Amino acid sequence: MANPVIARCPICAETLSVARLECASCGTRIEGSFALGRFHHLTAEQLEFLETFIKARGNFKDVERELGISYPTVRSRLDAMIRALGFPSQAEPDREAERRKEILRELADGRIAPDDAAQLLEKEPVT
Repeated sequence: MANPVIARCPICAETLSVARLECASCGTRIEGSFALGRFHHLTAEQLEFLETFIKARGNFKDVERELGISYPTVRSRLDAMIRALGFPSQAEPDREAERRKEILRELADGRIAPDDAAQLLEKEPVT
C-alpha cells in the first residue's frame, strides 16, 4: 500500500514538491520538480469533510447528520477548507469595509473632522 502524499515538510513546515514520478506497471520514472495540487494542502479531517460534503451534494443538513456536527461547525469547517485551498472565504472580514466603518465611528464620536473623514474615505477602495 502506498503512503499518502504530504504537502508540508515535517521538519520546517514549508511546502514540499514532488521530485520523481514512477509508473507502478512498467517502472518508467520521470524526474523533475512537480507541484502538488491544492487538495494536498488539506488535512485528513478536511479531506473527510470534503468527501462527506460532496457525497451530500453540498446539503448542510446531510453533512450535519452524517458527521454529527452542528450547522455552525459545518459552516466553519467549510470556510477553513476554502482558506486552506487558497481561496478567499466570505467569512473573512472585509478589511476595507471595516476600516470605512471605523472612520464613520470616529466621525460620529467627534474624534475626527468631517473633512478628514471625507479624505480618508476617498482613499479607501470601494468593495
